[in-house]
Amino acid sequence: MKLLVTGGAGFIGSAFIREAISRGLHVLNIDALTYASSLENLRSIESHPAYLFKQIDITDRASVDDAINAYEPDAIVHLAAESHVDRSIEGPLTFIQTNIIGTYNLLESSRAYWQKNNYLSQFKFLHVSTDEVFGSLGDQGLFNEDSAYLPNSPYSASKASSDHLVRAWGETYGLPVLITNCSNNYGPFQFPEKLIPVTIMSAIAGNEIPIYGSGNNIRDWLYVNDHVDALLLVLSKGQTGRTYNIGGNTELTNLELVQKICSLLDMQKPAHKPYVTQIAFVEDRPGHDQRYAIDASRIKKELGWKPMTSIESGLEKTISWYLENQSWMKKLLERDGVRPRFGPHS
Repeated sequence: MKLLVTGGAGFIGSAFIREAISRGLHVLNIDALTYASSLENLRSIESHPAYLFKQIDITDRASVDDAINAYEPDAIVHLAAESHVDRSIEGPLTFIQTNIIGTYNLLESSRAYWQKNNYLSQFKFLHVSTDEVFGSLGDQGLFNEDSAYLPNSPYSASKASSDHLVRAWGETYGLPVLITNCSNNYGPFQFPEKLIPVTIMSAIAGNEIPIYGSGNNIRDWLYVNDHVDALLLVLSKGQTGRTYNIGGNTELTNLELVQKICSLLDMQKPAHKPYVTQIAFVEDRPGHDQRYAIDASRIKKELGWKPMTSIESGLEKTISWYLENQSWMKKLLERDGVRPRFGPHS
């Protein structure tokens, strides 16, 4: 099976490609190599005969057309996206261009390729999205596949728009599409501007560990390898035209999560005082959603998937990886003068 993966040099995309290659699939990775992506994430498989890379921005329709037609994929897995809420608040245009226009380009290129090749029976377009499109939950309830879309940030609005486009191309043109909406991912290779890597790196550097507001915002945490397993299962067995929610079944407040990380760091890399003493509460960001939580019963019932990694095990692996791979971080920081936003976004 030949997959064309967009955004494959990013956090989730690179984890997906590493696993796909290990399972004997062939992959063409197209990525614009923006600030949050790095080919270092794929160093372990870069010479594999089943792997190819092309630097392509999905907002460039002609290049997308060329890549799809030349590679002739059996499926497209669309992971490319601008994904940092804080950045979307300060500069939404990039999110509109990549997440909406880029998705439109992929859909049109895919439709043309699919139709030109006699409506390939095995072809699928898997669009990977987020639970943030559903907005904010109260103290009770879970997001399911029928939840209303109520995005509250430019980022989530752009992802909601892309979800709607994918669904519309399935309904209007019959394009065989699949959509997944996942909860907060974490694990190795995550760009150091999200909450978990920010916490780890700030702690070991002896800096303040920033937490927005009171730290009571709640997220459902999903280990990236569990997410990848779910995506590959949806791709192989999911019903086209269907949406699948993918959650970690692990709700924690941001403060609880940071405290867990600090406790694990106390054991893995002891300092002269507990890391929890470095926690600092900072002004909350605009429109900060209070709670996300996923009902993943559909994918469990229909496809037999459930998360396999506990939050304790996943955090231990993640912390160990960051402690052992600080050179990866250094390369990112030095590359083209890139400086991540060390904000407490989750």
